[in-house]
Amino acid sequence: MLTLSIIDVLIAAAGNLYVLLALIGVCIAVWKGKTWQHQLLMSGLIVVVFGVLASPGIYRKAKLAGAKAMFAERCKTAGEKIYKTVENVEGIYLMKIRPGDINFGDQFKLDDPYGHDSGGEMYLLNFLRGFHHQSSITQGPGFPPREGYAFVEAVEPKDGQRYRYTGRIDQPSLTDSSYSADYKRFVMDRTLAPGKQPRYGVTYDDISTLEEREYWIAGSSLKVVDLQTNEVIAERIGYMVDWAQGSQAGGRSPWLFAADNACPDFNRNRLRRVPGPGSSAQAGQSLDFVEKVLKPSK
Repeated sequence: MLTLSIIDVLIAAAGNLYVLLALIGVCIAVWKGKTWQHQLLMSGLIVVVFGVLASPGIYRKAKLAGAKAMFAERCKTAGEKIYKTVENVEGIYLMKIRPGDINFGDQFKLDDPYGHDSGGEMYLLNFLRGFHHQSSITQGPGFPPREGYAFVEAVEPKDGQRYRYTGRIDQPSLTDSSYSADYKRFVMDRTLAPGKQPRYGVTYDDISTLEEREYWIAGSSLKVVDLQTNEVIAERIGYMVDWAQGSQAGGRSPWLFAADNACPDFNRNRLRRVPGPGSSAQAGQSLDFVEKVLKPSK
């Protein structure tokens, strides 16, 4: 159940004060008016002026209240459901690849801003073994293992071919003396996929409705599918909301700020909370969930 914040209390107090001022104005008009016609005219004018000035604030308050109520209802269905886990998984099939561009503030674009932890080539890299181990930021106490898989496969939309992606550590100094001997980088290789596609697939969907997007609420579904039986063996449902209802004042990006108000929140897999905005903790969230279901081979 949502509780009143300090801001809610202040808004309510300001609204009551505003109504009180309007009533005082009407009383003065009645008191100062020389005739009943003059009293009625002045009272009506005050009511109209206060009503016009108050209407945007009343609308914003009502919309925010609607957003809070709807978000609370959606969060009741959010969370992770794992029906089956699989051990020793070598590779997975990415049924869809997230686009590389980030939706900062398009209210009705159904591109799953909740689940967008990375896009394009980075989305592929996120699932590969060893990629996250190159960064001290995503390793250490309190962080998920993020082992990754030996390979991932996906269809390239441009040619319709299925490709296999693998990762390796490259040391450029072995072939180029301009590089430091200590410098290493993670490289992704692509080849045509051999044989059948992997048994287990990962896909995502934006499950937002028009009504939810009206309130700047985005819904997300991330599924792990047994492609042999067409069975969904796990699903993560998540929602987030922009309490400022799309305001771009000061150059703010609504969907990035919405990541601060998410269920489940983006710190759910850590033993400690990471300081900073929620959007900074979104990276790697897809792998975090998939690894709970499809345990990577060693």
